[in-house]
Amino acid sequence: MLRVIFGCCLAVVSQAADLPGWWVSFQHLGRLESGFVQASESAVFGTLRRQGTIRLAQGGRLRVEYRQGLVLVADGRTLVQYDPAARTAQRTDLRAAALDSPMLNVLLNPAALAGFYRAEGGATGAVLLEPLRAGLPRVELTGQGGLPRLIRWTDPTGAKQSLEFQNPRVPGQAYDPSLFTFQAPAGIRWIN
Repeated sequence: MLRVIFGCCLAVVSQAADLPGWWVSFQHLGRLESGFVQASESAVFGTLRRQGTIRLAQGGRLRVEYRQGLVLVADGRTLVQYDPAARTAQRTDLRAAALDSPMLNVLLNPAALAGFYRAEGGATGAVLLEPLRAGLPRVELTGQGGLPRLIRWTDPTGAKQSLEFQNPRVPGQAYDPSLFTFQAPAGIRWIN
């Protein structure tokens, strides 16, 4: 099953007045583009860092491209994970992926977090997502100017995870819809 880390009014159980302005504004964001650094720190694997770019648009559309090649593409209904080094791709229903990894909704549809998290305003403008179901991580988000800057959580293995947005911005023009459509290269193998 895909394990992806990676949003309309806020339906997460909370009062909007308690939440920082950047988070409330983020709910209405039509599109976002940013470089990112994803870091993981665990006792087993040590510290791992990966960089890339992320683009998202309303309607559950997402494109994440890691510098080392992994590509994630969501068109609003389907999520595809493509590994060019292994020449393999895996497709899953986006709703199923979001149920498996509710934090995917942090970027794609924060309103869908309602059954999973309670949002609370934290210190220095942070948003804390407190899990409503067992097995979900507590999530801390920081942002500024209506844009996310950092997401932190501890995954089920105990590894500390973070996703840092570098120079997030709202592009001036709408994205070409083809950006969120996976074009399978010849010769790839689909994994079920």
